[in-house]
Amino acid sequence: MTRRKYRKRRGEEAPELDVSTFLNLMVVLVPFLLIGAVFSRVAIMELSIPTSAGGSAVKKPNFAIEVIVRKAGLEIANGMSVEAAFPKKDGRYDMEMLSKMLKRLKARYPEKEDATILMEPDIEYDYLIQIMDAVRGAEVPAEGGTNVEKTVLFPAISIGDAP
Repeated sequence: MTRRKYRKRRGEEAPELDVSTFLNLMVVLVPFLLIGAVFSRVAIMELSIPTSAGGSAVKKPNFAIEVIVRKAGLEIANGMSVEAAFPKKDGRYDMEMLSKMLKRLKARYPEKEDATILMEPDIEYDYLIQIMDAVRGAEVPAEGGTNVEKTVLFPAISIGDAP
């Protein structure tokens, strides 16, 4: 009896695979994934973290730009002493004044590309991002006066803990 069943199956063709359900899923899933991909954008910013071990032993002295973020306000230092300090206005950091001071420093040191942001503990992350944006670039009115241009100030940013 087993031979008969075997012969009977051998003569039959294999049933076709029904892929219509899978195709329906793909018709819905592919456009959804393509539309969703537009909204998920990752921005990566390169930062360098200062180390205590020095790089090269012989370096010519260079002006260091340090923006120190304190709970009471912002300070701009040259690596040894505080050059300018401005307190918070209405509980917010004075980003306008920071931008003005950084533009002046860039005018004085046009070849300078790096700056360090030093933060006290327990300061909100959002303030770090705002200050990094201000250090990296500023908006300057164009020659006509109607448009605004973005200028690069100090794109190489290092972050660390405030002294």
